[in-house]
Amino acid sequence: MPEGVASRVSADAARPARHTPTGVVVVTDRRQALRPLVDVVAAAVSAGARAVLLREKDLPRGQRLRIAVALRELLRPVGGLLIVAGQDTLDGEALHLRAGAVAPLGRPHLLGRSCHDAAELAALSTEDYVTLSPVFASRSKPGYGPALAPIGLRRLCPRAGRPVLALGGIERPEQVAACRESGASGVAVMGALMRAEDPADAYARLRAGWDGVCDGSGRGTGTVIA
Repeated sequence: MPEGVASRVSADAARPARHTPTGVVVVTDRRQALRPLVDVVAAAVSAGARAVLLREKDLPRGQRLRIAVALRELLRPVGGLLIVAGQDTLDGEALHLRAGAVAPLGRPHLLGRSCHDAAELAALSTEDYVTLSPVFASRSKPGYGPALAPIGLRRLCPRAGRPVLALGGIERPEQVAACRESGASGVAVMGALMRAEDPADAYARLRAGWDGVCDGSGRGTGTVIA
């Protein structure tokens, strides 16, 4: 094997595998949170959350960095993943870009992007995963849409060519189950967790929907049985 090729193979082998987020992913919004943001995330982690998407893009970098450090400390003992929305990984290795944003120089280890329709999916290049939104009408972003609904999610997921996180208006276990049935690799949840009086319980119930601890019918009509 030529030396140059061998060195590239060796470098690729040494590079850690990319672990895309799956299951129920926590999306932060301190403005909606009923407790300090880090406390809300800590409660979700205690209930099984292993991936968090940090937004708070209006904050200065120093404040965002302090939040990122705190969240990584929560996630590290459980092997969790922190993804940062925007153009700055905040000294991490995972970044989530908005639709149409140009990726920064120096590709992060894990790269995601927000998408909303087939045209945006067709424009993807090296992204590891995408979010598709809004799946349902969202209280966090009223009037944002139109909602894809599970039928739209089912139509678009195969076009992504990579794992899809369903996003938008997901508040109940049966909605989570419907997203999974429609081909999503996970769901990203913000308002239902941030606004919860008991974020750990809220996360556990949504996770039950993902794990199939419901009647399996989905489509917004399933009944939680555990």
